[in-house]
Amino acid sequence: MERKPLPAAATVAPPRDELEWEQPTTTKKSFFSKSPFLNSGSASAKEESLENGTTQVGENKQISNYNGSFFMRNRKKALMFGGVAAIILLTLILGLGLGLGLKKNKHRNLPLPGSTEIFTGDLTYYSPGPGYGACGFENTSHDAICAVSHIVWDAVSTSSNPNLNPLCGKKIRITRYDAAKGGNSSVDVEVVDRCTGCKPEDIDLSLDMFKNLADETAGRVIGSWAWLN
Repeated sequence: MERKPLPAAATVAPPRDELEWEQPTTTKKSFFSKSPFLNSGSASAKEESLENGTTQVGENKQISNYNGSFFMRNRKKALMFGGVAAIILLTLILGLGLGLGLKKNKHRNLPLPGSTEIFTGDLTYYSPGPGYGACGFENTSHDAICAVSHIVWDAVSTSSNPNLNPLCGKKIRITRYDAAKGGNSSVDVEVVDRCTGCKPEDIDLSLDMFKNLADETAGRVIGSWAWLN
């Protein structure tokens, strides 16, 4: 009978020490981390930092709100002032336009040079000297001259110097029916003066020119006249 060999005995490895790199690492606490004084200071610093951060955020929010409200107030003021300025400007424009329109309409009804109409008004006489008239001329009662209404004179005035008035030197032809003569009489006169008591259609003549149209004793008569230039 054959013998069966016995199984080899299992060999058990002897225990060995763990290597340093195989040992689990533990976090070592330093002396500073164990100190209660340092820990409390750190916590206080964190709390203070959080508190400061919260305060800073609050302040920033307040500043932002203030800036926003300040901007809105300024914007409202700017809009209000802009509206007032626009109203004032519009009023000035309308007033200027209305004034120019009224002045134009007023001038349209005045007997001004350039018109081909025949105007009818009172004829009077005055003594032009001694001295100078509004146009700067020295005349006598024998000259073929006249003074026009201050209204017409002022309407065309372009300077504070009356000598520069555009009416100076303008020619007028005056016609009047003279019953004594049984016909019309007419004279041509030059504008040299301004009549403060005359209406727009009235003409104030030198004495000799008046006597060519009416008797001196009449003093005031009605006549027709037109511009020659």
